[in-house]
Amino acid sequence: MLARARNGAERWLPFVIAGLGVAVMLLAWGWWGARSELAELREGVAQQLRETGTEARDSRIVAKETQDAVRDALARIGALEAKLLESQSQQLSLESLYQELSRSRDDWLLAEVEQTLAIAAQQLQLAGNVQAALVALQNADARLARSDRPQFLPLRRVIARDVERLKNAPSLDVAGMTVRIDQVIAAVDSLPLLVDGRTQSASSSPSAPAAGDPQAATESAWRRAWHGVWEELKGLVRVQRLDAADPALIAPESRFYLRENLKLRLLHARIALLQRDEAAFRGDIKAAQGWLNRWFDVKQKPVATAAQTLAQLAAAAVNVELPTIADSLNAVRTLKIPRERAVR
Repeated sequence: MLARARNGAERWLPFVIAGLGVAVMLLAWGWWGARSELAELREGVAQQLRETGTEARDSRIVAKETQDAVRDALARIGALEAKLLESQSQQLSLESLYQELSRSRDDWLLAEVEQTLAIAAQQLQLAGNVQAALVALQNADARLARSDRPQFLPLRRVIARDVERLKNAPSLDVAGMTVRIDQVIAAVDSLPLLVDGRTQSASSSPSAPAAGDPQAATESAWRRAWHGVWEELKGLVRVQRLDAADPALIAPESRFYLRENLKLRLLHARIALLQRDEAAFRGDIKAAQGWLNRWFDVKQKPVATAAQTLAQLAAAAVNVELPTIADSLNAVRTLKIPRERAVR
C-alpha cells in the first residue's frame, strides 16, 4: 500500500513541480506586468504632477498679473471717479458762473436801457426833442432784441407803444428854434441902428463943382484956400435936426446897453421856449420885434432878416402837449426790482 502510494506520488510530482513552475512564472509575469504598469502609472502621475505644477505656476503668474491688472484698474477707476467728481464740481461751478454772468449781463442791459430811457425822457421834457426820444427808444428796443431774452418781451411791448405815441405826436422843433434865436443874438452887435443911417445921410459932403465951371475957373487962389479951410471946419461940427419923438434920438453911450438888452430879451425867450412858457416866449419875442423896428434900420438887409426870423418864431406854437415815456421807464424799473431782490 505504502509502495503503491509512493509510486503514485512520484508519478504526480513532476506535474506538481511543473505546475508550481508555471504558477511561479505566471506570478513573476504578473508581478513584472504590475511593476511595469505601476512604473507607467508613477510616470503618468509624475507627468501629471509636473503639468499640474506648471499649470499652477502659470496660474499663479496669471493670478498675479490679474491682481496687478485689477489693482491698476481699481486705481484707474478711482482716478476716473475723482476726475468725474472734479468734473461735476467744475460743471456746477460753471453753471453757477454762467447763471451769475447771465444775471449780471441782464442787469447791465436793464441798467443801460433805463439810463437811455431816462435821458430820452429828459430830452422830451426839457427840450421837447421828440426825434431824440424816438431814437433812444428804438435803440433801447434794438438792444433788448439782440439779447433774445423772453422775459424782456413785456418791456419791449411797452416801448413799442411809446414809440407809436411819439411817432403820432405833434412836431416841435425846439432845437431848430433855439438855433435861430442864437443866430439873431449873434447878429445883434452888427445890426445897423437907425441913427447911424441918418447920421451918414446928414454928414454927406456937397458935390464938387463940375469941371468947366466958369466960377471955379476964375476963382482966385486965396478963395480956394479959404474954401478948403471952411470945408474942414464943417467936417468937425455936424448939425442935425431931430424931433423929440424921433426913435433915433439915442445917446452914443446908450447904444451898447440897447444891444445888450435886446440880447437879454432873446435869451429870456430862449429860456421860456425850453420851459414851454408860451406867454413869456411870445412876450419876449414881441418886445424884441418892437425894439428892432424902433431902433434899428429895417431897410438894411441884416435887420430885415432878423425881423423876419423873429416873426417866424412868434408864429410858431410853443405849448404843445407831448407824450411821455413814463410807461417804459416804469416797466424797466419794475423788471429790475425782482432781480435786485434776488441778488440780495
